[in-house]
Amino acid sequence: MAEMSIVDQVSHSTVRIECSLEGGKTSTGTGFFYSFKRTKDSHVPVIITNKHVIHGALTGTLVFTLTKSDGTPDYGNTRGFRFDDFSSFWKPHPDDSIDLCAMPIAPIIKQASEQGFKPFFTYLDSSFLPKDSEIEDLKSLEEVTMVGYPNGLWDRVNNLPIFRRGILATSYARDWNGKKEFLIDAACFPGSSGSPVMLVNVGSYKVGATTYIASRVRLLGVLYAGPQHTVTGEVSVVDIPVVQKPISVTAIPTNLGVVIKAYLLEDFAGVFK
Repeated sequence: MAEMSIVDQVSHSTVRIECSLEGGKTSTGTGFFYSFKRTKDSHVPVIITNKHVIHGALTGTLVFTLTKSDGTPDYGNTRGFRFDDFSSFWKPHPDDSIDLCAMPIAPIIKQASEQGFKPFFTYLDSSFLPKDSEIEDLKSLEEVTMVGYPNGLWDRVNNLPIFRRGILATSYARDWNGKKEFLIDAACFPGSSGSPVMLVNVGSYKVGATTYIASRVRLLGVLYAGPQHTVTGEVSVVDIPVVQKPISVTAIPTNLGVVIKAYLLEDFAGVFK
């Protein structure tokens, strides 16, 4: 992957999740590719998203960009996979209170190979998690990047996601309200559920007064909820919705997102061992 820019690699780490629900409704969310138990010879590839993204899904569709013979993405050439009883393919986080789930995709990769094509995507793994030495330096106002499909939007021709920028609204080193979560100040729209929240620094980055001449990618967490207030003034924290529908009370996003800390992903390692 050395010939691809960091931004291009990050853009291929996500997948748009489209679900069909009862009553003919559809919903969209974001998933991203993650790899567990990586060794030189094997690993467990999965897609990560929120439980509420796939809850109640009768069917689900994932669309993959295909790979050219030289190993690069074949933009515009895609293959879709449709799953009946979609929610049954996902393994919940072992802690019921944590809104994360994972779908093993080795069978998809195998089926694609048997049919003579190869999906193109890039994995995140534990090497992208913030190091202990970095965490204390992640203060509020640090610039973050969120990658996903807000309002279900994406570059449908090239099958690419949308990047959003924001800042840490709380210190990453502290647990917001005692939970393994933090806040970001960014526009979090329906369809953004499951989006990876990352540090994406190209060419250089600063830690305090020190500037490092290097690129950096760190997976900080997974967006799942956001405070909203109604026109009557009530404020509540709700899951980032996946379905847009007319309602009698208008909920207005506060441009804040609640993000699950990424190191909780490693709890899945025991699930897949």
